[in-house]
Amino acid sequence: MNSFALRADGLSKQYCIGGPVTGYRTVRESLTELIHKPLRRFRSKSNGRNTNGQGRHPRIWAIQDVDFSVKPGEVVGVIGRNGAGKSTLLKLLSRITEPTKGYADINGRIGSLLEVGTGFHPELTGRENVFLNGAIIGMSRAEIRRQFDAIVAFAEIEKFIDTPVKHYSSGMYLRLAFAIAAHLEPEILLVDEVLAVGDLAFQRRCLGRMGEVAHQGRTVLFVSHNMGAVRSLCEKGLLLEQGKVVEFGPIGRAIETYYKLSADSRKREESSRFVPGKTGFGPIYLASHESSTVDQKDLLEVATTLNIGQEIAGFILLALLEDMHQRPVFHLRIDSTDLSPEPAVVGLHEIRLKLPPMWLEPGLYSLHFKILFSGSGIQHRYLSDILYLDVGGISSGWGAMLTPHAQWSFQRADSRCGATANGQQS
Repeated sequence: MNSFALRADGLSKQYCIGGPVTGYRTVRESLTELIHKPLRRFRSKSNGRNTNGQGRHPRIWAIQDVDFSVKPGEVVGVIGRNGAGKSTLLKLLSRITEPTKGYADINGRIGSLLEVGTGFHPELTGRENVFLNGAIIGMSRAEIRRQFDAIVAFAEIEKFIDTPVKHYSSGMYLRLAFAIAAHLEPEILLVDEVLAVGDLAFQRRCLGRMGEVAHQGRTVLFVSHNMGAVRSLCEKGLLLEQGKVVEFGPIGRAIETYYKLSADSRKREESSRFVPGKTGFGPIYLASHESSTVDQKDLLEVATTLNIGQEIAGFILLALLEDMHQRPVFHLRIDSTDLSPEPAVVGLHEIRLKLPPMWLEPGLYSLHFKILFSGSGIQHRYLSDILYLDVGGISSGWGAMLTPHAQWSFQRADSRCGATANGQQS
């Protein structure tokens, strides 16, 4: 048995920015190019010109020197900010594009869902595309036929299965594409951030299906910005930053490092744009913890600064907490007169919000401040940056927003109410 399902060694991909776009050529044009290319290279060297194009068009490394190894049955979350190289990595592993250098070893059949409708032929029906996609990832016709009913039921497109997919909506495309990738039993499943296209109910079903795939011992690489979903589904995390691996290990540690990098970046941006005398919020941070990874039973203290640039009559300060589905958890409000008997003056002020244990369901939450000024010549409303809280703990498993640890009591009440064991009064 192989000790790994996926392994990357020095995997790198370089792209040329702004280079010429080459269209499709005929065989005659290709042969002509092959004959004349050595002669042009000789003339260019004679004239002292560079022919590799590196001086004319800048090049960037989408990913560079990426090394990791994933064991069979592991579920790995690939995380990082936009442009970190996550999608490029999955395209290299799926053999959609070739690496500039390095290599990736893959043991097993891969099922990938990188973009909505990848590999679909628009003129074919949904039924025909199921068999086409199955054949592409190496499934036999008998295997596809055995899973066909489950695929159609999961996608909820029974009425449209014999309709050409060019008439499908993006949601129908997504449901069918994910159903095919998840049900045709590949040993390795690669999923990019395409679940954001579906509605909330479908996202939950997709996450549930990926959990089932993981429990069946298959390998999953899951790219997402939804840290709540990543944390609940994945056991390991691969963090990319500017095309390089920053962290590869337990998912909690990878998410914590990701938040630290994001917080450092926000602080640099805030310090560069903060102007004394200008009204607005400073960086928002969790003062009670070194990172934004917390437990559901923890006390929390959130802090920020507010600079008031002009004289004001008063203000209303608000704090808003939302879950990863943007459902409000709380909406706190306080008037300036309740904070201080003296009117707010021009200058820098510190804001601190202390919160008791809220016993939130494990997942990702966002918190931000809002201030509404009154009787002033400055802008009426200001918003702070968003603080993301990665809450861990014990989940109820029912999708509830709160999971408090309560004390239960269960005992016979026959003697107290005068009832016998068969329910008749004595």
